[in-house]
Amino acid sequence: MRFVRATSCAGDAEMRCLFLYHEGSGRGTVARKLPLIKRRLSRRYQQVDIVCTTSADELMTHVREGMSTYDAVVFSGGDGTFNDVLQAAEGSETPLGYLPTGTVNDVARSLGIPRNIKGALNVILSGRAERLDCMKIGERRAMYIVAAGAFTSATYTTPQAMKRVMGAAAYAVEAVLHNLDFQVFPLKINCDGKSIETSAVLVFVLNGRSVAGFPINREGSMNDGKLEVVVIRQAKRPNLLQKLTKYLSLASLFLFGCKVKKKDILTMSGKRIDIETEKNVVWDFDGEEGVTGSIEVTAERGNVKLFVPRGKKV
Repeated sequence: MRFVRATSCAGDAEMRCLFLYHEGSGRGTVARKLPLIKRRLSRRYQQVDIVCTTSADELMTHVREGMSTYDAVVFSGGDGTFNDVLQAAEGSETPLGYLPTGTVNDVARSLGIPRNIKGALNVILSGRAERLDCMKIGERRAMYIVAAGAFTSATYTTPQAMKRVMGAAAYAVEAVLHNLDFQVFPLKINCDGKSIETSAVLVFVLNGRSVAGFPINREGSMNDGKLEVVVIRQAKRPNLLQKLTKYLSLASLFLFGCKVKKKDILTMSGKRIDIETEKNVVWDFDGEEGVTGSIEVTAERGNVKLFVPRGKKV
């Protein structure tokens, strides 16, 4: 862990900011741009403390401590890092600032936060602190997606070294190599009292607009108290043609969004989603491996406070 303190004499009431980053964040870009980050944050905060973290546990420890001792906690990283911060920061009144430096940055895409350091810093300096919804799954939280089925494991099985070299294309390579044979699994979904029972190859519970860089949930919002559910249905024992058509359905979903009109794509919306399925079904939380089996997903209103761009729908 490395700790750097920057101070400014501007202003009477001292505003304090904590900036957290991983040494390899953004392929080392963040470490190289620390002077810029420190200088820009010092325009708003008279004290800027900078900490380089080495693990998710260390990051979450600093977030928890920072929420009670600083006026803002700023961090860099991708969607997985955002998920780690969410576990430690949910429910706090202290605003978070986010510099998206990951591979895809779906949270930033969903909120309109620029995916470059200068632009993201401008949001922290001149944007608004908005209370946003997140999703509660047992004792865990997720910000933008809870998912299971086709290709979803690629987000957490793709090697970091491959992502550093290939960027977002690494996920596609991992999916082609290891995820082309879609598993069919049973689903019983209850969404605010409306129930359906089917078999499927993919299910999304969405709080954000972007998935894998595609605006799948274009009309979604992170502060409306609602979640969207998308299911690609499949026969329990599909023949070859039925298997092949699911690739087309998956492509249609990513290209045209969850409003696409296809008989095998089911959509629902609600505040509480109960999903019964088999014990071996693995769930993805914001691109990280989550729990297995049946789950309950609830929209938590305004549970995280984040700097977002002014004048943009979140």
